[in-house]
Amino acid sequence: MSSTFAPAEANPGPAGSLKEVALLFLRLGTTAFGGPAAHIAMMEDEVVRRRHWVTREQFLDLLGATNLIPGPNSTEMAIHIGHRRCGWIGLLVAGASFIVPASLITLALAWAYVRFGTRPQAGALLYGVKPVIIAIVVQALWGLARAAVKTKPLAGLALLAVFANAAGVNELAVLLAAGTVAAALHSVAQSAAQPFTNRIAWAGPSAGIAQIATSIAGDPTLVTPFSLTALFLFFLKVGAILFGSGYVLLAFLRADLVDHWHWLTDGQLLDAVAVGQLTPGPLSSTATFVGYMLGGVTGAIAATVGIFLPSFVFVAISGPLVPRLRRSPTAGAFLDGVNVGALALMAAVTFTLARAALVDVTTALLATAGAILLLRFHVSSVWLVLGGALVGFAVTALGR
Repeated sequence: MSSTFAPAEANPGPAGSLKEVALLFLRLGTTAFGGPAAHIAMMEDEVVRRRHWVTREQFLDLLGATNLIPGPNSTEMAIHIGHRRCGWIGLLVAGASFIVPASLITLALAWAYVRFGTRPQAGALLYGVKPVIIAIVVQALWGLARAAVKTKPLAGLALLAVFANAAGVNELAVLLAAGTVAAALHSVAQSAAQPFTNRIAWAGPSAGIAQIATSIAGDPTLVTPFSLTALFLFFLKVGAILFGSGYVLLAFLRADLVDHWHWLTDGQLLDAVAVGQLTPGPLSSTATFVGYMLGGVTGAIAATVGIFLPSFVFVAISGPLVPRLRRSPTAGAFLDGVNVGALALMAAVTFTLARAALVDVTTALLATAGAILLLRFHVSSVWLVLGGALVGFAVTALGR
């Protein structure tokens, strides 16, 4: 990837683009089902293919940077794109617009749960939406891979990343290893006799983040009495150290809220996660549900702000560095390695999702039709998700 691009402040986009950013991410936050891989695919469809706010290469660089910092990946991609499009105000508007719809829907479901003691069933909705999501993600993966896998060594790194992930290697370790190997290969190819310490410097910040995160986590066996401050600090900690997919959140919540502090039961936690899956937008909106169960509306606000606040901070720090990394040949090679590693992880997640989503002839046909509509007719992914939901309801009502 030889092209460079300016920081967001130097190219804030045309007048009125802040409104466009807000409307786009409000719509995605209301309709983006399927988890982080699906959210990122829908963003790529909107901001690369349709609006041309960023190039596919720039999108890949932001995706690579996102995978190296803690927090919900799709939310951080929204924040990155807002920053690229409209500067610092765009960073805030895009992130808030993507988060708020899911949090409000989750808050309404939490109110119904607390009042009536039940959660809605999402089977009919997800039955039709999941196959369409697979088509959307596959389309995004195909387009991004064509831009990312530029050489045979990068293709080999992508395959190794898939195998490493399947073997259970930590996601962050896969990304850092892919980036380090790509940077080393570039240095050898260019005969750039740089000191070893310089070659590994780009991995240092991420390793440091992981070390800091470990120290922040503290002793999980500490029993903490419930308070709004403790609730906020707990979710702030989770938002600051949560690497990997949004489903890792379940492990964090159970370890502290159920096992050690006894603020929730296992049944309540599972219901909270189920609602997070039912609602569009980031799965981390599960925090809103938990916060409401424990502390009402104030608790929901405290938990939601706590879990998402670190994402804004991390993106604000890392976002302006991405163009500078791309301008350095060695750092750019590291970012190329991270990019193919991130796509490999995304492909592995997609394979797992496909096995769960394509359960019969109807779902297979939905996925196929979705792929054709995307690739041949360029139908918006948002309309496909809504269409999949309607088909799911109709098929379920007819008894499949």
